[in-house]
Amino acid sequence: MASKKTEVKNKKDTIIQKKKEKNGQLRCPHCGASEVIPNPKTGKLRCNYCFSEFDGNKVKKKDVKGLSGKVKGEGAKDIKKDAEDVITLRCGGCGAEVVIDTANAPYARCHWCRSYLSINDKLDNGAIPDVILPFQLKKEEAQREINEFVKARRFYANPVFKKEFTTENIMGVYFPYMLVDANCHADFEGEAEHLIRRYTMGDEGKQTYYDADSYHVKREFDIMVHELSIESNSLRLDKTSNEQTNNIINSIMPFDTENCIEYHSNYLVGYTSERRDVNVDDLNDKVRRQLKDVAKFSLHEDMKFYDRGVHWESQYFNVLGTQWLAAYLPVWLYSYQEVKGSRKVLHYVAVNARTGEVMGSVPINQPLLLFISCIIEIIFGAMGVFLFYTTYTNDEDDGAALFLLLFAAGFIYYGIIYARYRNKSARHTYEAETKYEVSNMKKEDQLLQRKKQLKNRFIDERNDDILDGEK
Repeated sequence: MASKKTEVKNKKDTIIQKKKEKNGQLRCPHCGASEVIPNPKTGKLRCNYCFSEFDGNKVKKKDVKGLSGKVKGEGAKDIKKDAEDVITLRCGGCGAEVVIDTANAPYARCHWCRSYLSINDKLDNGAIPDVILPFQLKKEEAQREINEFVKARRFYANPVFKKEFTTENIMGVYFPYMLVDANCHADFEGEAEHLIRRYTMGDEGKQTYYDADSYHVKREFDIMVHELSIESNSLRLDKTSNEQTNNIINSIMPFDTENCIEYHSNYLVGYTSERRDVNVDDLNDKVRRQLKDVAKFSLHEDMKFYDRGVHWESQYFNVLGTQWLAAYLPVWLYSYQEVKGSRKVLHYVAVNARTGEVMGSVPINQPLLLFISCIIEIIFGAMGVFLFYTTYTNDEDDGAALFLLLFAAGFIYYGIIYARYRNKSARHTYEAETKYEVSNMKKEDQLLQRKKQLKNRFIDERNDDILDGEK
């Protein structure tokens, strides 16, 4: 499995090219047997004959600090739409010819001698990535995590779902991602405010005011972003889909991608995989916006003095160089299709097969939830009316606020339960969880003026916490 990398330059990009490995059998380096499968307990490959284990090669990448232009792994090259999915290999064990449909899995077993045969060369159909992160969480552990997640949400779960739910059919799936290293330069400039005091004024209906110091602020710095992870399957990129709860799979990131190894399809034995169908150029704009978000959020700790927030008037961001590697990352997945009249919704409960993080969407028993929400609305609404007319006297604002809170209790309850079961807002917080290094920081903080009797809690047009990469 040893490989030697060279760089091949073309007019546009630099391609990191691996020395091609021979397709077909992967034999144990200790005894020569071909019965080599992954061991999820260790994340290594195991020989079923002599029980020895061995691992793939660590990925060697270019230094992020020196990145210039666009560097891509062979597995991240553009997909050719007319590339063949079905290929034929000759078994090295018995000589039989075996057909492999790489659209479904880039490996197969010889129907005569039962040897595992695999595709190791880079194909032009997106089926072969550069790197892979082996499964480390056992199926039994994933089943336990999924069971506990669903058990905590059984009361309002759809009755058909409760009847059919079982973790026996959960699947280990390798999903395709791009891992992006980037060398960037940022220059942000704008206005920030620091709170001096908060107070109330007025005899009738007290109004809250704020006094704050206003500053002109500037931050110029270099930032190296390590392994920003983004889905490279068009279906999984759509996190707002009404047919599939794709945001659930996205939310269990990040993975420990620093432990990725060079791809070999024997790691896929016993698991399924999805194929990449998105090119680097299709992801360029989204990745650039996410890199900018990482840079902007990296300033939060440095800017915490400005507790009323920042309005960045100028946000210059330059990507000097990037490195793209196509990767397979492991997920334990339970799926359930809910039928709503003529519409079908595919719910997922997913477990990160490296970290054990779990998230899911459970179909809701809507009639039951609506019924209980209505009861809560009637009870608390009546209580709100009673309190409004009997107890509040002088403080009209507080009385009205309490009345509205009680009157909306049923709606609030419905929203809380729906959010807990569907988890529609669950997402990978890439802006905070992606690793980075900041250097050559230049700061400028100039006091402008003290502003008094401001009515807003935060600075006008605050944008230091707005994400561009989610668009």
